[in-house]
Amino acid sequence: MKIPSWLECYGNTDFRGDCPREDAELMTFFNELKRLYPHLSAIAIHPDNEGLIIGTGHNVHIKQKAKGAIKKGASDIIIIGNPTFVCEMKRQDHTKSQWQDGQLEFLEASKNNKAFVCVALGYVAALQAVDHWVDGYFSI
Repeated sequence: MKIPSWLECYGNTDFRGDCPREDAELMTFFNELKRLYPHLSAIAIHPDNEGLIIGTGHNVHIKQKAKGAIKKGASDIIIIGNPTFVCEMKRQDHTKSQWQDGQLEFLEASKNNKAFVCVALGYVAALQAVDHWVDGYFSI
């Protein structure tokens, strides 16, 4: 997976080896965010665009998309704020990850609309990105 030069990356791009899958990293991230930043946890979301809508048919999927509930390429972590935090999480060994359709376009559009945009390699890197955002960019 190649990380574009315009996209801020948190984490060690030289790391290679065993590492948790992205879903496990996301769960740990949101648990840690709740512990460290409960006020941000209240406004943080993970749009689950990649999962299946259990027990529903194709028509429900179309309806959800039409209502904006499904957005192609939406990033893994979005925290509402000024500016909004938009982060795509990948595995710590980013060579075990790949870009999904629309992800780079979503990140670029977010950046063009003044969001704080990044990619994080694992949950620790994502928390570092949140720390950086809170310390230097976020205002209430």
